[in-house]
Amino acid sequence: MALQPFTKNFSDNSTEAGFQFTFFCDLCGDGYKTAFIESKTYKKKGLFRMLGSAVRVIGSMTGHSSIGYNLERGTDAVSSRFTGASPEWHKEHEAAFELAQNEGREHFHRCPKCRKYVCDSDWNEQEGLCTEDAPRTNVEVAAAKAEKMSKDIKAAAEVTDVFSGKIESKQTICPKCGKPAGEGKFCANCGASLNLIKCPKCGTQNQAGIRFCGECGTKLE
Repeated sequence: MALQPFTKNFSDNSTEAGFQFTFFCDLCGDGYKTAFIESKTYKKKGLFRMLGSAVRVIGSMTGHSSIGYNLERGTDAVSSRFTGASPEWHKEHEAAFELAQNEGREHFHRCPKCRKYVCDSDWNEQEGLCTEDAPRTNVEVAAAKAEKMSKDIKAAAEVTDVFSGKIESKQTICPKCGKPAGEGKFCANCGASLNLIKCPKCGTQNQAGIRFCGECGTKLE
């Protein structure tokens, strides 16, 4: 017997040990997993042999399968995967599915416009529609304000000067070998010290090896 779910977007996680189902929101895809129901026949040895892996049957929101089977093929797939189960197990399975549906319905809303089953997060209680057909006003206002603020910040940044200095490329020349010395304290070519000497008169920093201040001409020690 094919399962007749209240929503096509569900997963049958049942195994020979028991029954459990997951129902999914048609908008966000979040799922609600029902309580596990232990199989009574599982305790009786030798009644059946079957695959113990979970069977997943999920139809897409558009009516086309994106994960495995559509509704009609999916329900047949459930039956085929459980072919080796005993009649008693199948009866338990069907009864557990009915209980699971009753449990799952309490966590979903059926939109009267698009007829999708959605979770509480995607349900507009005030309008009685899903948020896809009736977006929440406060959420849309907040999103629009945030988007406008982001655009204003970018526009203000475009016309704001954030750097007013001059861009210069400076290179230290070793006073001993006359080659580019690099960025360390010693010349990368000859190893001469690159420490600056402060002029005792005007305070200007001069390169090591210079005998007279380049600013005031004072003799440097």
